[in-house]
Amino acid sequence: MKPSVLLVNPWIYDFAAYDYWMKPLGLMYMASYLRENGLEVRLVDCLDGYATQAASMAVTPRRPPRRKPGGHGKFLRQRIVAPPALDMIARPYHRYGIDPEIFTAMVRSVEKPRAILATSMMTYWYPGVIDAISILKEIFPEIPVILGGIYTTLCPEHARAHTGADYVLAGAGEGYVDLILEKIMGLSLSYRPDSKNLDALPYPAWDLLSHPDQLPVLTSRGCPCRCPYCATKILNRTFRRRDPRRVVDEIAHWRKTLGVKNFSFYDDALLVRPEEMAIPLLKDIIIRHLDTVFHCPNGLHLSEITPYIATLLFRAGFRTLRFGLETTDRDRQRALGGKVENVHFEQATAYLREAGYEADDIAVYLLCGLPGQSAGEIRESIRYVRSHDARPILAEYSPIPGTALWDAARQSSPYPLAEEPLFHNNSLLPCAHPTLTTLEYHAMKRLSRGN
Repeated sequence: MKPSVLLVNPWIYDFAAYDYWMKPLGLMYMASYLRENGLEVRLVDCLDGYATQAASMAVTPRRPPRRKPGGHGKFLRQRIVAPPALDMIARPYHRYGIDPEIFTAMVRSVEKPRAILATSMMTYWYPGVIDAISILKEIFPEIPVILGGIYTTLCPEHARAHTGADYVLAGAGEGYVDLILEKIMGLSLSYRPDSKNLDALPYPAWDLLSHPDQLPVLTSRGCPCRCPYCATKILNRTFRRRDPRRVVDEIAHWRKTLGVKNFSFYDDALLVRPEEMAIPLLKDIIIRHLDTVFHCPNGLHLSEITPYIATLLFRAGFRTLRFGLETTDRDRQRALGGKVENVHFEQATAYLREAGYEADDIAVYLLCGLPGQSAGEIRESIRYVRSHDARPILAEYSPIPGTALWDAARQSSPYPLAEEPLFHNNSLLPCAHPTLTTLEYHAMKRLSRGN
């Protein structure tokens, strides 16, 4: 019998959460690496509302959450008591995901593993990680729990001190395959993933999902830009890309084997240097007639949109487009890296409309609550975007340890950001300028929606 590993995707604990094509991509890559080394892999995904329907247990599962045809939608949720540090926020706090009783039953139903791997996402979602590990330790007290992900990479010391994990790994998971197999599990390593060649990696183990309504596809890691608010340079220090035709091969594989029609791209630089990736990728998708729909919830680069690329995007089936404008203030645009100017936005929206997109299809992220950013600047940015027939989306700033804006964030915030990751929560607007009051913020939210 093969030795087994249990993989766990913990809950989200927050004031608000919505599934914008979210899947545990890194965890599923780790599942493939472990399979390549001869291990049996099982998954318990706390965010998968469909997983409860397949489990045989005494707890009565709730209905799956409402989903959109494109593969996004609501999570299951339960109202819970907010941590004391967040008492000042007069909003309901929730556990997003399956019931703890069902999580416990699902974990108990698996064969005793040799190790447990758990992932983590936003730094301020760590209470869900702690609760999941607590249950795992109660059921399998002698089994090592290995924790990785974004939170552990950005706040490793906090994770070591508070989560209860036996091992806390910072950085990309494939760098720890030998540690997990040889030193922790006492097994022989037969396959070591080569992260320098992304095309050499096995496909993520998406067959483990109970209901693959959409799948994310990796085209690159890292980003050539150096936006001071972004953690990409910390999470991936170099920019590496796949062969675009190999990316389309993977899309075609999942379309055929799992019947998935909706795919998402979360890459930070999908459109950067388009002759290397975007253009051959889009042309190959069109040529193959894959009957697929694509979603880009991350902020695509406006400056790369040309009439040709806009037409390719439309013909290839890219229906969810999100772009990063950040602000229309020219001084702040330069301070944020200078990758976009207002003229890029104006040109891009015109090209996209000519290609066939409607105004509501062109959504633009505007940062809100940056250190030193006045409410007037945000309001003017909203008006500007709406005046050019595009849809503004306020992206509330979350301070991230290790980024270039971190020191300014700490200085401008009334919260002890370095000591408590809960205060990174963007619902707090933790670095808001004095002019950005709660009333003003809600007024700007209504303005962004056209109300």
